[in-house]
Amino acid sequence: MLDVRGLQVMNVEAVGDAYAIASDYLRRTGAISRTPAVNDRLLELIVGMFDRSECSKIRLANKAIARFEAAKLS
Repeated sequence: MLDVRGLQVMNVEAVGDAYAIASDYLRRTGAISRTPAVNDRLLELIVGMFDRSECSKIRLANKAIARFEAAKLS
């Protein structure tokens, strides 16, 4: 993440790729609908982890999937 004069710029590519991976998996398993609409909860999970310094898109996707599925079970 870049910090330019107090403004934070997020690495949109890593977050976008992680969301694409996680949402594809969750759509295939039926955990989220197959509509092209963005799942806000899943995106919040990914952005939150990214804000806490997780930058690997694969790790972001896997952790988001695990947390999303765990929240559905409880």
